[in-house]
Amino acid sequence: MELLRPEATLLALGDRVVSFDREGRPYHYFRQGLTFKRALDGSLHLRFRDGERRRRRLAEEEALVVYREVLELAAAHLQDPGRRAEVLAWTPEGLLDPTPYRRAYAWPVSILPPDAYLSVVLQATTGCSWNRCAFCSFYQDRPFQKRSPEAFREHVERVLALLGRGRLLRRGVFLADGNALALAEPLLPLLEAVGEAFPGEPVLGFLDLFTGLRRPASWWRRLRALGLRRVYLGLETGHAPLLALLRKPGHPREALALVGALKRAGLGVGVILMVGAGGKPFAEAHFRESLALLAELPLDREDIVYLSPFQENPGTPYAALGLEPLPDVEGELRAWAEAVRRLGLRASRYDIREFLY
Repeated sequence: MELLRPEATLLALGDRVVSFDREGRPYHYFRQGLTFKRALDGSLHLRFRDGERRRRRLAEEEALVVYREVLELAAAHLQDPGRRAEVLAWTPEGLLDPTPYRRAYAWPVSILPPDAYLSVVLQATTGCSWNRCAFCSFYQDRPFQKRSPEAFREHVERVLALLGRGRLLRRGVFLADGNALALAEPLLPLLEAVGEAFPGEPVLGFLDLFTGLRRPASWWRRLRALGLRRVYLGLETGHAPLLALLRKPGHPREALALVGALKRAGLGVGVILMVGAGGKPFAEAHFRESLALLAELPLDREDIVYLSPFQENPGTPYAALGLEPLPDVEGELRAWAEAVRRLGLRASRYDIREFLY
């Protein structure tokens, strides 16, 4: 059975389901309990369960086999002439080719919050303005650089060329990289360019606590007028000693003033907490003081508290500390989620292993 949607083509064949964007590229393939997802750079990722959720990137030879299989299914079962032509214009090698992606993105898109996975990512900056957190390895491969208005507009055009009609699948614009909202006045012409290319689309972005504190509510109202709708704040913990151990500047309670300013400006807020950070030595204080801080923040039902299962990356300063990890992070996540919901707030899982752009 084929299902023709304005934004996608779906082909359902018993235990196999393939989804194509309107450029004819497969982006999701379910086959007998296995899920394959194609990233915009052409890489193919397999997701499956083996006791727990796992994911691996397929080698090029494996990816070509799957792409060939998907195209053969389309050739045999797609009936609509227009959609058939979209899909069969591709070859397995063309689907694997990263060249179009690299024209649009100088650096990989490292991470997005879960509700932004289908956003169009525009890199106003590359890298992270702080880039010294003990636990993070996302931006170690690139310097922090700001794009000029001219370079940013060229980037936008290249992203639009990469997406083509695949843009129909996406909602909103995420202003990357790690801390693009740290920019002051240079941010304004970039937001204007976003508004011209994506009129009416909500703009989202990460913000760090120490930069955000320097901006009054009037600044955030100004950005809201240019399309900004949600800000994601990597709070990580409400326990000050743990925050210092993680090498994040500032004090957790400074989030009270920042979140208050964001809410007065009419913005949505996503607060990110890392469940399991600090391991067993910090578990009790991390939970207790994070929940106490959440209870004081002026959040409402439009905001989201993201609970991220902590991932220790080998080679980071955090890993060198040798802290004993929690024995049951999934159980801890459930306890945190229940506690957050008892506060009347929305809780959502934020697993960095699930992200794929």
